[in-house]
Amino acid sequence: MPLNSVITNAGAQVALASFNKTAEELTSTQKRISTGYRVADAKDDGAAFAVAERVRGEVAANTSANEQLGGAKGLIDVTAASLQNVSSTLQKLQSVAVKLADGTISSEQRTQYQSQAKELTNNIQSFIKDATYNGTNVLNDPMTLANKVVRNGAGETYTFSGYKAATNIFNIVSGANAWTRGDASAALTKTGAVSKAITNTLSQMNNFGSYSNFVDSQINYNKAKMDAQQSGIGALVDADLAKESAKLQSLQIRQQLGTQALSIANQAPQTLLSLFR
Repeated sequence: MPLNSVITNAGAQVALASFNKTAEELTSTQKRISTGYRVADAKDDGAAFAVAERVRGEVAANTSANEQLGGAKGLIDVTAASLQNVSSTLQKLQSVAVKLADGTISSEQRTQYQSQAKELTNNIQSFIKDATYNGTNVLNDPMTLANKVVRNGAGETYTFSGYKAATNIFNIVSGANAWTRGDASAALTKTGAVSKAITNTLSQMNNFGSYSNFVDSQINYNKAKMDAQQSGIGALVDADLAKESAKLQSLQIRQQLGTQALSIANQAPQTLLSLFR
């Protein structure tokens, strides 16, 4: 190919190829800066993008699981609060039962203590009935004895047990307003009504405390796992903006030089005109 040709300009072709390459790199760098991602879509790096999308799905699933665990925690904590109030009321009932067991009190005093016992048992019944969260009561609804909540993004569940508190706590002491001295004395024995109701209540307080601790631990673990997953995604697809900023300035300068080089190469055939003067 002749070096001096007005048909084929080799210098312009080289300059144009270099200019186009710089423009492509500049577009890619601007995309990384504007999106913040080194891999914004499958065109940038199909394999890395596929891995990132899968992990993003796992993060979304664990986020959803934590939302469900939050609801379960609310239910468990409301139930624990109810049992705490029941326990405090049973302690008061125990004190009243001690007075009812005293054979020296007058009939009028006994009536007053029986009235107090009635109010206390009514309170116990109310605490049990009011232990509702989002329409669910695991102390007063026999259909909620086995409760399953999704605990992670894989759909695995955690099961905690409800309790028939109306049967196993309230019903045991519900007749306290009619207790005679003998009834009250029997209720205070190790196997008596008050002692049994207190034991049942404390047992369930321990159970629901354990449930609450498990849910808290699972929520915290899911959060830690999601943080690690997010960090992994970032290492895989995030752009190094300091590096990209420096590269952008370099490419902008190269683009300006490429424009000048292409302009000079395009003017080369003009010099051939001087040969025909």
